[in-house]
Amino acid sequence: MALTMLDKKALRAEQKAWPPEIAAEFEREAREHNGCVGTTLLSQSDRVRVWIIHLAPGERIGFHRHVLDYFWTSVNGGHACQHLMDGTTVEHTYVPGETRHETYGPGEYKVHDLENLGDREMIFNTIEFLDSANEALPVPDRVRLAAAAA
Repeated sequence: MALTMLDKKALRAEQKAWPPEIAAEFEREAREHNGCVGTTLLSQSDRVRVWIIHLAPGERIGFHRHVLDYFWTSVNGGHACQHLMDGTTVEHTYVPGETRHETYGPGEYKVHDLENLGDREMIFNTIEFLDSANEALPVPDRVRLAAAAA
């Protein structure tokens, strides 16, 4: 059975006001949907998008929107914080090889960010399925690996 984020217990979860810069970024994403679910789009075919996330200690990937079915795998584990679209802030620990699967019906989505709270780089792979219930969001050329853009 494939595990989802609903199966993962947070180390900490709280509802409190976000810092103004985080709240403003969340509002911007609501107006201009960000489909960059990783730091680099490594590959894309007619069926999948393959992303990687590299986050140095203290680094953060901003708010982005998941609309496609996907799964992610933690390559090397770590400790991170996320601001979720329901206003909750959560902390999680990830172990190497940990994988979660997410599915979205028509019109469903998730918006969140991810910040590395640990003392070493965190690496994740994310695979999106383009034949999902929702249309893929566009991604700018700047996030595409040069070989993938060619």
